[in-house]
Amino acid sequence: MTKGTSSFGKRHTKTHTLCRRCGNRAFHRQHKTCGQCGYPSAKLRSYEWGQKAKRRKTTGTGRMRHLKNVSRRFKNGFRYVHRSLAMCSIL
Repeated sequence: MTKGTSSFGKRHTKTHTLCRRCGNRAFHRQHKTCGQCGYPSAKLRSYEWGQKAKRRKTTGTGRMRHLKNVSRRFKNGFRYVHRSLAMCSIL
């Protein structure tokens, strides 16, 4: 009845596999839920007791392809370029 070395040798199956939403190997194959992002739940998994985890996943940790331009556009009043009348007459 050892609980150590000999027991660890029997571990050869995977409980978690890749999650299709976050890409982490945290999707439990039997429970069908992700331990990282909470998939298939509509809302992302985050808890107040995990402040450091929130910091890793929050806005600003990725590319922010759209959001990084919004502050500049806000400063200019969200202007957009109109076509000139000359261009409209050609079309």
